[in-house]
Amino acid sequence: MKDVNGMIIPTWDDVIEAHDRVCPHIHRTPVLTSSYLNALTGAQLFFKCENFQKAGAFKVRGASNAVFGLSDEMAKNGVATHSSGNHALSLAYAAGRRGIPCHVVMPRTAPQAKKDAVKGYGGIVTECEPSTTSREEYFARVQEETGADFVHPYNDPRVIAGQATCSRELLEQMEQDHGGGLDAVIAPIGGGGMISGTCLTLSTIAPDVRIYAAEPDQADDAARSFRAGHIIADDAPETVADGLKVPLKELTWHFVKTHVTDILTASDQEIIDAMRLTWQRMKIVMESSSAVPLAVILRNPEVFAGKRVGVVITGGNVDLGKLPWMQH
Repeated sequence: MKDVNGMIIPTWDDVIEAHDRVCPHIHRTPVLTSSYLNALTGAQLFFKCENFQKAGAFKVRGASNAVFGLSDEMAKNGVATHSSGNHALSLAYAAGRRGIPCHVVMPRTAPQAKKDAVKGYGGIVTECEPSTTSREEYFARVQEETGADFVHPYNDPRVIAGQATCSRELLEQMEQDHGGGLDAVIAPIGGGGMISGTCLTLSTIAPDVRIYAAEPDQADDAARSFRAGHIIADDAPETVADGLKVPLKELTWHFVKTHVTDILTASDQEIIDAMRLTWQRMKIVMESSSAVPLAVILRNPEVFAGKRVGVVITGGNVDLGKLPWMQH
């Protein structure tokens, strides 16, 4: 870790340590391709399938790094967080593996599948209203009552170092199994934990690879922040991509403004169509939030045509009783 203007920033050494720390607790997820989607987009797409990850999402990387990096003294009161779902269940999974309590504040509108998964891993759930303000108010109360260590869903150097292990694996797998490197990587952006980890990895070991973030039109605060040059936070945006409703924070903004090439958006309908398309053509389950990168590529083919593009599928925790194309 290094101190930059009073912010603790994770370094490449932290990523290497994180990978060693989390490997016993996570999957090395596969990289899949689709000739149909390559023909449709005009690009060569390589999907890093974190939907096959432990706890069903990439966030188990950052959560495991934070939980297993705690001293015994720090861990005795457990961990706590606020999350719309995947960080919550990932932290509950990691805490369960270590045998410590996990307290989670979740919006009442979070998918039931994610609430059930948190409880299934032993997490203690407190529900709040679906806004950042409500989430943070409820969380402050829970943390005061429990004394648990706060593991922020994304604005935490331990979490970002853990998420950076995903793109490290992707680059290794490209060289080993797919004939070389990448021209670009694209991943969803909400709070920016995955993108920040991607920035940390690529800026260190593959600085020529362009980094794109993908965001819903209806929750485009990161794109507007990127263009304005400062953080613009929406309190309670509405989008089918439920995992991307949270705003950037200081630490993730540091990585976004420094390393991201562009932030591109897609409509909710385009996101739903992309989600359904991958189900049909690749036979894989992904969340609507995970479909945003493909939706963005389909909307902006000229940006990606002719390029080798890594596409991070961030999670697969879907409520099968409420598939989005059944709702619209």
